[in-house]
Amino acid sequence: MSDAYLVPPEDTAAAAIEEVEAELGLFDDWMERYQYIIEMGRKLPPFPEDWQDDAHRVPGCQSQVWLEAVERDGKLFFAGASDAAIVQGLVALLLRVYSGRSSAEILGTSPVFLHEMGLVKALSTNRGNGVEAMAQAIQKRAALQA
Repeated sequence: MSDAYLVPPEDTAAAAIEEVEAELGLFDDWMERYQYIIEMGRKLPPFPEDWQDDAHRVPGCQSQVWLEAVERDGKLFFAGASDAAIVQGLVALLLRVYSGRSSAEILGTSPVFLHEMGLVKALSTNRGNGVEAMAQAIQKRAALQA
């Protein structure tokens, strides 16, 4: 498995969501939260340039977003990238929740947490639609594996 795939620190998607909510809750306003999300994106493993093509592109995103997945030992590991800093951070957030999980866990983890965190509402309409498109692409990939 390439070093591009994210192995999250949390054992479950639910634990990752809880941890991200706690981390974002440390900040007083959305500008500080955006900065934190951008920092998350900067820490993503490098995404290979030869994957930055139409085959890996996520439709429905204003910015360019690419995802790749590999199945290993019954779990899906994702790699991702974007050409926009805030979107790269949103990719990192989603991968932290969904990467390294079984298809059943991915499919059982609704992206509704993006709304519950207030994230979709805090983003521009296009960015909100884009992060939902990314979550749908991850869910669609897991459905193929199930």
